[in-house]
This record gives sequence, C-alpha cells and structure tokens, in this order.
Amino acid sequence: MRAAVCTRYGPPEVVELQERPVPSPGPGELLVRVRASTVSSADRRIRALDLPRGFGPLARPALGFARPRRPVLGTELAGDVVALGAGVTGFAPGDAVFAFPGAGLGAHAEYACVRAERAAPKPSGLDWSQAAALCFGGTTMLDFYRRGGLAEGERVLVNGASGTVGTAAVRLACDAGARVTGVCSADAADLVRALGAERVIDRGAEDFARSGELWDVIVDVAGTAPWRRSAPLLAPRGRLLLVLADLPAMLSAPWHTWVDGRRVVAGPVAERGEDVRRLGELAAAGRFVPVIDRVYPFEAIRDAHARVDSGRKRGSVVVRMGDPQH
Repeated sequence: MRAAVCTRYGPPEVVELQERPVPSPGPGELLVRVRASTVSSADRRIRALDLPRGFGPLARPALGFARPRRPVLGTELAGDVVALGAGVTGFAPGDAVFAFPGAGLGAHAEYACVRAERAAPKPSGLDWSQAAALCFGGTTMLDFYRRGGLAEGERVLVNGASGTVGTAAVRLACDAGARVTGVCSADAADLVRALGAERVIDRGAEDFARSGELWDVIVDVAGTAPWRRSAPLLAPRGRLLLVLADLPAMLSAPWHTWVDGRRVVAGPVAERGEDVRRLGELAAAGRFVPVIDRVYPFEAIRDAHARVDSGRKRGSVVVRMGDPQH
C-alpha cells in the first residue's frame, strides 16, 4: 500500500509517498481501506514541529527527535472495513465507516488500523470527504462544550470561526440552542452565518474586545483571546474555552478560575468513542455537516499540507485515495 510518510520535520516537501506493508488488525481493531482523510492543524504542527509557546522543550522527547515517531500522520478517516481483529463485534467486512485514530495517527495511508470503539457507521447522506472530516473539529468541540457546561440560550463568542474547529464550534453551539457570534475574516462571514451564527464580527474591521458586550462562553480557537483580553467580556459565571493556548495559559487556567470564579477551560481534548458515535448521529440527522475547504488527490498531499500552512482554509482540507496499491 501507499502511505504518506513524514521523513523529518519541516515544510510540506518532507512528506513522501512510500510503499509499506498493509497492517494487520490487532485485538479490538478494524482494518479499514481508507477512502478519504484530512490534513488537520495537528498534522501540520507535528510535521513542522510548530507548537504553541512553552511546548518546544517537550516536543522532541514526546514526538520524536529527528523525525516524527509516528511518521504516517492523519487523525481521521472514512472508508470500508476490510477485516476485524479479535473480539470485535458490531462491524463486518464491507461496512462503510468513519473513524478517529486521533493521537494514534496513521490515517494518511491506503489502509489503516483503528480501534473499533473509535469507529461508527458512515452517515448515508455524507460523501467520503464529509465523513472523513467529521471528527477532528467535532470531537474537540463536544469535549470543550461538555467541560464548559454550555447551556441552551447562552451567548457564545467563537474567535476564529472559519477553520475546522471554528466551524464545528459555531455549528455545535447553535445546535445546542446557544446564540452565537463568530469572529472571522470578511470573506468567511457568509459561511459562518450559514452555519447558524446570529452575528459575525469582521476581525479586520472591528475589535471584539472593545465592543463592551458580555458573553457567557468565549471560545478561543485562534489563540488571540487569552484571559487578559477575554476576562472583561465574560458575564458572571462565564467560561473561557482556550482551544488553542500556550503552556503558560494552560498552567494559569486553574489559578484564574480559583481567584476570579469564572472558569477557564484548557488542556488536552479527551478522545471518546461516544463522541464519534454522537457526531455520526448528528450528521445522519442533518444537524452537523463538516465544512470542506478543498479536496486533493492522495498524490497531491503535499499541496494539502501547503493549503493548511497558508492559514486561509475554510473548514477541512481533505485528501481522497484512488484505487489502493498492494
């Protein structure tokens, strides 16, 4: 099979298509023929070794010194079940599924093994590209909204509302009955409104921090709304969800919560199988459909990485596999 291998840290050119053996599923795993995957911000950060402030000294021991320890990137996929590992029930060869390897990576290949509890039936109304893009942004925001206690009727500000996680933040908050304001560039305003936002703030023309408004929940996906900027905008009992935060911000989150009483939620996202299944249910009901920026053939995966590097994508960047090579 072909796999996109990250041979060292660096620009998109460090990614190479190589021949690798088709893996065999272990106990509790599915072997999936991958039809589509995405190049996420996590893939870009690992490939480029570009991490938020404070994480640099921790990166190489955790990820690998000269090159990524897991050189085949890719956090999410959609495809057909080929084989079952020992103990797997509820799936059969030929089933169309979507799955979330998450931190385990490995989705940038023509075949991948995934934990069965991280897979779910592909919603029939979604194509392969949409199904592949369900999990990265969706699981992130289901986890943050759960930790943040999002409630119906609350006012939510999403800073960075047009990327993979930002569009999921807008859509899932609207689905929960919240009143959403999105902050994004002017050319993404129509998209964010179409996702359900009541209002859109053009980040190039207006500083939301000077609006004088109060929000119950502020979601910072862009990394430009830390506590010092967001605190004056939080209502009593408000919550700041730091989806993108540096190490000092994560470490200080409990302190701000204890001293101020308004909560700061930060830190790693819990990767739960029930969230994967929940996203499948929402997608099947038409309540959550991922936004697709562009679709690239697997052979052009370097171009997909470059698109993510550009910072101009809207939603998810997808790579589609052709006929697999054994």
